[in-house]
Amino acid sequence: MSAVPPMVPESELLAPLAPEGAASRRIPWLMVAAAGVALLLALLVWLGHELNEGDGAAFDRAVMLAMRVPGDPGQPIGPEWLPSAVRDITALGSSIVLTLVVAATATFLALRRRMRSALLVLAATILGGCGVTLIKALVGRARPDLVDRLMTEASNSFPSGHAANSAIVYLTLATLLFPVVREARMRAFVLGAALGLTLMIGVSRVYLGVHWPSDVLAGWAFGSAWALLWWRIEVAVIRR
Repeated sequence: MSAVPPMVPESELLAPLAPEGAASRRIPWLMVAAAGVALLLALLVWLGHELNEGDGAAFDRAVMLAMRVPGDPGQPIGPEWLPSAVRDITALGSSIVLTLVVAATATFLALRRRMRSALLVLAATILGGCGVTLIKALVGRARPDLVDRLMTEASNSFPSGHAANSAIVYLTLATLLFPVVREARMRAFVLGAALGLTLMIGVSRVYLGVHWPSDVLAGWAFGSAWALLWWRIEVAVIRR
């Protein structure tokens, strides 16, 4: 003879179901970063091809000619010492100087036993430089021939490597100082110095006649977005 199952009170039958576990709100930053990088590269390649077809030519010509003596495109504006000073400024965004800055920073962080920060600096700058090189190859924009160039450059023009890489390096290093520099005004000074240095380097490329203004604007955009992306990765991975 089978046992009769116990009666379940009606109140329990009508009771609401227990809520399921809340869905995880953790953002997959690796996927977000990969998507952001892919979108940024695609936008810059598209913009570069548009510029190759002549879009923005009037703007580029107007800005570049404004930095030369009217009627004499071979003569830059300003006193005689200015071109030499501008070359010194542009050297601060060269691959050699930036490599030395990154190597010194990574070594300092490693000696302080902050290996994750050191690896982040190396990854951000090396991968960013590779991204700039890839875009240059895909776009293939020629260097300006509107004015005489005040220094020799052989690589493609879009985007400006000096503008992009200086933004990547100096802005990334500025954000790395935020955990050390707590005061808001000091953080503003550090970030302002990095932005000012990046701005001067980019302008120097146009003054020297080796880049179109749109090359520099694209370099600034790429470098700033890249540094911002890696700052967010730093916050999510290192400062948690």
